[in-house]
Amino acid sequence: MNVKNTVTLSDRYLRHAERMVEDGQFPSVEKVIEAGIDSLMQADDQAGADHDPLAGVADEIRRRMQTPRDQWIPMDRDNLFDSVRARLDEKYKSK
Repeated sequence: MNVKNTVTLSDRYLRHAERMVEDGQFPSVEKVIEAGIDSLMQADDQAGADHDPLAGVADEIRRRMQTPRDQWIPMDRDNLFDSVRARLDEKYKSK
């Protein structure tokens, strides 16, 4: 549902919005303002996601994806856990 509202913009912001419309980036000044509000809403959503307990999981997955391929554990369905255990044993023996 659209609600009509009146917004007062400074000359600077209005000129910039009108220039974006003239350049064909947006069909109207209204859409420029909506895009700005959308950007603020996404930033709020992202800030909320930082407090999300699963956000750490996503960070860990990204971190692990940076692991060089030569350090990956090959997928051997029959011996996968044996390989993981062997790697962990090696890691903890050296400490």
